[in-house]
Amino acid sequence: MPSYTAPVRDMMFVLHDVLGADRHGIPGNEELDRDTTAAILTEAAKLAETVLAPLNRTGDTQGCRFENATVRTPEGFRAAFDALREGGWTALDCDPAYGGQGLPHLISTAASEIFSAANMAFYMYQGLTHGAYNAIHAHGSAAQKALYLPKMVAGRWSGTMNLTEPQCGTDLGLIRTRAEPQPDGSYRITGQKIWISAGEHDLTENIVHLVLARLPDAPEGVRGISLFIVPKYLPGPDGEPGARNAVSCAGLENKMGIHGNATCVMQYDGAVGEMLGAPHAGLRAMFTMMNEARLSVGLQGYAQGARAYQMALEFARNRLQGRALTGARNPEGPADPILVHADVRRMLMEQKALVEGGRALVFWGAALIDRARRAEDREAEALISLLTPVIKAFLTDKGFETTVLAQQVPGGAGYVRDSGLEQIVRDARITMIYEGTNGIQALDLVGRKLGADGGKAVMAFLALVTGFIAEHQGQDSDFDAGFLTPLAAALEDLGAALRYMQTAGSTAPLDALSGASDLLHLFGHVCLGLMWARMAQAAAVSAEDAAFCAAKIATGRFYMARLLPATRLHLARIETGAAPVMALDEEAF
Repeated sequence: MPSYTAPVRDMMFVLHDVLGADRHGIPGNEELDRDTTAAILTEAAKLAETVLAPLNRTGDTQGCRFENATVRTPEGFRAAFDALREGGWTALDCDPAYGGQGLPHLISTAASEIFSAANMAFYMYQGLTHGAYNAIHAHGSAAQKALYLPKMVAGRWSGTMNLTEPQCGTDLGLIRTRAEPQPDGSYRITGQKIWISAGEHDLTENIVHLVLARLPDAPEGVRGISLFIVPKYLPGPDGEPGARNAVSCAGLENKMGIHGNATCVMQYDGAVGEMLGAPHAGLRAMFTMMNEARLSVGLQGYAQGARAYQMALEFARNRLQGRALTGARNPEGPADPILVHADVRRMLMEQKALVEGGRALVFWGAALIDRARRAEDREAEALISLLTPVIKAFLTDKGFETTVLAQQVPGGAGYVRDSGLEQIVRDARITMIYEGTNGIQALDLVGRKLGADGGKAVMAFLALVTGFIAEHQGQDSDFDAGFLTPLAAALEDLGAALRYMQTAGSTAPLDALSGASDLLHLFGHVCLGLMWARMAQAAAVSAEDAAFCAAKIATGRFYMARLLPATRLHLARIETGAAPVMALDEEAF
C-alpha cells in the first residue's frame, strides 16, 4: 500500500521563514507561532497518514455506488468523515459566530494540502462545503446564515455548487433551470444539473445545494442568473432536517479518476429553494465560491504531484539497476540505486522544484486572502484576483506533469495499479478541467484580469518582483547569479509579453487570445521564480539545519537554471500571433 508522509517541515519553513506568518500584523495571525502551527499540522498529518491515505486506494477501486437514487460512498469514508468532523477540521478558519475556530485561511490551506494529498477524492466533500459556506457567509441574510452556517461549520451538513447543464458549461448565459416565485417568498426550482461533485452521498445529515437558475422575468445571458439555496431536506421549525425536497440524483458519472467522489446528475423537480443574494446577481455570488474553488484546485494540482513525488523518490532509492558512471555507490550490492543516474535525478529534481515552488505560491496566495479579508487590504485583494487563474491553471498543468514524471521514474512498475502512481495520474487529470478549464483560465487572465482597474494589479506585481530584485541585488554574488539574474531575465520576458498583449488586444484580438495560454504559463514561471528566490534568501539566513537549507537552495538553483528559461519559449510563441494557430481552414482539420 503506497504510504504518504505529510511535509510538515517544509510547510513550517514556508509559513515562518519565507512568509513570516506570525509577524505581519494581520488580525488573527499572531496566533500562528511556530508551536501552534506545528501542533496543528502534526495532528493533520496523523489523520492524513493513518486514516485518509490508506482509504485512497479503497476509494479508487470501490468507487461510489448508486442505489435507488441514493449514493453510497466507499467503505471507510463515513468513519473518516466523522474523524474529520470530530477533530474540528471542518471549522478551522470559519467564523466563530457560527462555531468556527477563526484561524487564518493560511493555516487552513496548509491542512488542506495534507488532506488533499492523502486522499483527494475524499477531501473534495469538505472542500466544496467550505466554498458553499463562504458564499452563504458573504451573500446570505442573517436568517440564512443562522440556519445553515453552524451546521456546515460543524460538518453535519455539506454543500455543493450547481452550475453546469447538459447544454452549457463555460457559457452560463445558456442556463435553462427555472425558478418560479411562490406566495410565501420561496421559489420552485426545476431543471437538470450535471457533473455536480458531492451532489449526493451518505456522509452528512443534509446537503445544501447552491443552484444557478433563471427567474421568469430574467434578462437573457449571464445578467439574468440568480442563485438559490436548495437543501436536500427542508429544515423544520427546529432547524433540523425535515421533509425530503424535490431534488434527486439521477445517476453517477463513470469517470477517469477521483472515483471516491460522487459526480452526480442532479434533477430538480419543483424543489423548494430560497434566493441567496439579489435577483439576477447569482453569478457574482457564485463566483465567491468559484474563486475559492479555483485556488483549491491549484492546491490539488501540486498536492497530487507531491504525493507522486514521494512514491517516485522511494522507488528510486530502493530500486537497484546499473552503476553510477562516477563509481559504484553500492559496491556490496549487485547494482546501485537508480537515484544515482542523471536522468532519474533530472525527473526527481523537476518534481521537487515544481512541488515546493507550488506550495510556496499557494501559501502566499492564502496569505494575500488573509490580508484582504482580515486587514481589508484592497491591493492584496486585487493581487490575489490577478493570480487566481495563474495558480489554478499553471499549478494543475505542472501538477499533472509532475505525476507523469513520477510515474516515469519506476518505468513499467509505475504503470501497473499496484504501484498507486497510475491512480494519482488519473486523479490529477481532472484538476486541469474542472472549475473552468485551463484554457478558460488563460482567457480570463488576458481578457479580464490584466486590464482590471486600469491594470493596477499587474503593475503592482511587476513592481513587487522588481523591488525584490533591487532590495537583494549586490549583497551576494552567488545569489545574484543563481537567482536574481535569471529572475530579472524572466521578468523582462513577461514585460515584453504584456506589451505585446496590450497592443494586440486593441488592434488584433486573435493575436492576443492565441497566446493566452503561453502568457499564463510565462506568468506562472515568473511567480515560481519569485517564490524560489524568496525561499533561497530565507534558507540562507534560516535557523533550520544546514542540510535542509542547502537542499532548498540547490533545488532553487535547479529551477532557475533548468525550468525558468521556459519564459523565452512562451514569449517566442506569443509573438508569432494568431497566424500559425488560425492558418487552416475549418474543412482542413
